Amino acid sequence: MPKGLHTLIRINKWEVDQRRRELGNLLGTLAALKGNLQGIEEEVILEQGVAQASPEEAGLFYGSYAKTVIERRHQLNDSMAQMEVQIAAAREELNAAYRELKKFEVAQQNRDRYETQEFARREQEILDELGLEAHRRKNLAARLSGRQS
Repeated sequence: MPKGLHTLIRINKWEVDQRRRELGNLLGTLAALKGNLQGIEEEVILEQGVAQASPEEAGLFYGSYAKTVIERRHQLNDSMAQMEVQIAAAREELNAAYRELKKFEVAQQNRDRYETQEFARREQEILDELGLEAHRRKNLAARLSGRQS
């Protein structure tokens, strides 16, 4: 199963990236809505200036314009409120995906650390065995050379 965690990590990274893209798109949409609202505010200021410059014409048209602007503001504010809700949900989904990814990454780190420790333990056992064998041979050679003299 060593491949399994790597595959799960890769899939979850893709999921996190997807959630980030979705959140980025939602944030972009919210920024566009805020820009539209700002544009309306600037337009209103211009129209008020025009209305003050020629009050007799403005009396005929400004009332319906103001009503339309109020509706557009209301629609934009409603849309922005809905986007805020969607953004909060997208952030939660991103956090959940990130937590899931971290779970697999930590499991892989633990597995890697265990394998490294196990390798070091086995290597030390081999070195200990070689050391003991060298010591036995040295003692055997010393005993044999002591008998021959």
